[in-house]
Amino acid sequence: MTPPSLPTEIEGWFSTRGWDIHPHQRDMLARSTDPCTLLIAPTGGGKTMAGFLPTLAELSDGTHDGLHTLYVSPLKALAADIKRNLRTPVDEMGLPIRIEDRTGDTSQTVKKRQRADPPHILLTTPESLALLTSYEDAPRIFRGLKRVIVDEIHALADSKRGDQLFLALARLQTLCPDLRRVGLSATVDRPADVASLLARHPDPCAIVTADPGPAPDIAMLQTDETPPWSGGGAAYAIPAVLEHVKQHKTTLIFHNTRAQAEIFFHNLWLANDESLPIGIHHGSLDRQQRERVEAAMVRGDLRAIVCTGSLDLGIDWGDVDLVIQVGAPKNVKRLVQRIGRANHRYNAPSKALLVPANRWEVVECVNALQAVREGDLDGDPRPRGPQDVLCQHILLAAAAAPFSADDLFAEMTSAGAYADLTRAEFDACLEFCATGGYAFRTYDRWQRLQKRGDLWHLRDPRAAARIRMNAGTIQDSDKLKVRLKRNRGGKPLGEVEESFAATLSQGDTFLIGGQIVRYEGLREMTVEVSRNAAKKPRVAVFSGTKFATSTQLSQRTLRFLQHPSWPELPDHTADWLRLQRDVSRLPEPNRLLVETFPRDGRENMVVYGFAGRNAQQTLGLLLTKRMEDRDLAPMGFVATDYATLIWGLDEIANPEALFDLNALRDGLDGWLAGNALMKRTFRGAATIAGLIERNTPGQRKSGRQATFSSDILYDTLLKYDPEHLLMQVTRTEALSGLVDFARIEDMLARIEGRIDHVRAPHVTPLAAPLFLEVGKVPVQSGSAEERLLAEETDALMRDSGLQNVKG
Repeated sequence: MTPPSLPTEIEGWFSTRGWDIHPHQRDMLARSTDPCTLLIAPTGGGKTMAGFLPTLAELSDGTHDGLHTLYVSPLKALAADIKRNLRTPVDEMGLPIRIEDRTGDTSQTVKKRQRADPPHILLTTPESLALLTSYEDAPRIFRGLKRVIVDEIHALADSKRGDQLFLALARLQTLCPDLRRVGLSATVDRPADVASLLARHPDPCAIVTADPGPAPDIAMLQTDETPPWSGGGAAYAIPAVLEHVKQHKTTLIFHNTRAQAEIFFHNLWLANDESLPIGIHHGSLDRQQRERVEAAMVRGDLRAIVCTGSLDLGIDWGDVDLVIQVGAPKNVKRLVQRIGRANHRYNAPSKALLVPANRWEVVECVNALQAVREGDLDGDPRPRGPQDVLCQHILLAAAAAPFSADDLFAEMTSAGAYADLTRAEFDACLEFCATGGYAFRTYDRWQRLQKRGDLWHLRDPRAAARIRMNAGTIQDSDKLKVRLKRNRGGKPLGEVEESFAATLSQGDTFLIGGQIVRYEGLREMTVEVSRNAAKKPRVAVFSGTKFATSTQLSQRTLRFLQHPSWPELPDHTADWLRLQRDVSRLPEPNRLLVETFPRDGRENMVVYGFAGRNAQQTLGLLLTKRMEDRDLAPMGFVATDYATLIWGLDEIANPEALFDLNALRDGLDGWLAGNALMKRTFRGAATIAGLIERNTPGQRKSGRQATFSSDILYDTLLKYDPEHLLMQVTRTEALSGLVDFARIEDMLARIEGRIDHVRAPHVTPLAAPLFLEVGKVPVQSGSAEERLLAEETDALMRDSGLQNVKG
């Protein structure tokens, strides 16, 4: 097939607007017949049009019957936005092209019609695509499919949603052997790795890189107030942020967690004396409320939107001309993505400000900004494709039609994430899907597949509906709907976690959607509330995504600490680091700094591992266990991204002896076996793999019911079948995710036994903020503790003859 030339109606449409087709868009048109192409282009650079130009050219003559192009997006809202943006040029060009979207929000009536009469272009998500491949009429639905476009592929490449997608693409390639694949992204840290995921293994994938355009205009916010020693709210910066909002058309104010977004929005609203129109947007809010905010953004009605990752991706949200990131970004790639939301136009520099929430984050923000300027994106190597997703795919394949194990294995290993899957591993997954595994093979409920001749079938064809009902890799976190009481209108406000709702008593107040509500009671698994005018509410504990500082950013920060001076830093932070160098020492990249000192009748040890919060938390667990074995009486610990503080009764005279890797690994094995964290990880894997069903016809299990069921299954497997497939998956995921033991191993390998032990007479400057971690160290008053620590630091600086630091 020869590459299509651009039809006159498309050329004319560009010409009438005075637009030139960008070089990378021409490149994508020229490569339209390639089996796989990855386009990396800056935000606002016309990636979407570059992906769709070959489709529009091929469909312009009106001869194609049925589905031609499938567009896959990580967000339902992005699919809907692309449909709006694509519909306009198609209508104005007069092209005979039907465009529809299919997501979880699409009605069953429309979905049924789409299966019977597919549009030319279908916009969907990984979950909806996986379900489409599971129907018996999938060969007819996809009969005419020529192209698949995966947008924001970087957001899928590192997740189970991506694994689900790439397995679905392997299925589509079997149905449509000449299928062409296209990936689009603005931020890719390892282009070759992403290309290999997108391609059909072992086929190559071409990479097209567009002109990156002008460098972003980014800086750290300058304020009259100095950041506090600890905390994540950045309340000190509210007046300065408000001034910048007043100076711009529309400002996106990003936060790393939903709870922090709620607090900041509340404080911003209280300080908003001019009643500027501002909104809040995050994943726990009611969908209608999110859509109202999105519509207001597109119309240009809002001056500022406080948000989380829910607005990270490539949706064109109107005339945004400033992005503010509150809190250290933790990840350079994510920061670049967020910066790109401002001035969403080709060759227009994005404008962004970083707002460190505390003193340490000043250091991290300076290093993140430098990494952005150098184009140094961070990212860890992609792990192997997880087997729980593989099991789900086997069940979905069985729901579609009987299959040959040999054929399905060949298909799965054509997906890049599973290219090194062994036949033994595949057979173990197939055995699990068929019987539930050794421990459960006598239970009828897990007897799902049987072999007849050379093909595997569903034992009961009616099981196909249950398999589809429970498909997906997004694990909800046991949330309850929040509504105003029925006599107050019954309006839905959003969701909170079950664990948070369980702590509420009638009369308690909390923030949701930027407003303070009063808890009235629980009715039919719904949290009923009324509006409340309280000034200081409790805050809903939204789970969201807990970001850990990336390995690359941590190492960059460690190297930065070795500079003789820090002209990039404000005086208060540079003086703080100089004081640390004078009274102790600064952590170094290939050494481990351990400080010990007395305070308030306790002995304290601080380990500056710079391994990320999860790994530092795990290190605290393992070290305190080692200390208990040596009768050193640890009393507790607290962890941040850069350090772990342990306090107890006895001085640690020889901390080096605590860091034996084999002993730490043995301690981890013992701690993990019955830990609640392992049970939570098991529950997620078991739900994805199909061992646990959250949805059954006519009912849905509550989070507590599902937890109870999974805990029983976990305990059973731990006792009778500890090598069960899902137990292996659970351990692998816990070690790489929530526990992050690999980063502890990397840290110990990097230092090679080089441990610097400093015995200090009192708390050191870098250690001081650790005593303020919320909810970890019992204090009478957070503000009093902060003042005492600030006074201690001030006194240290006076004694050293350095400039005074105001806390």
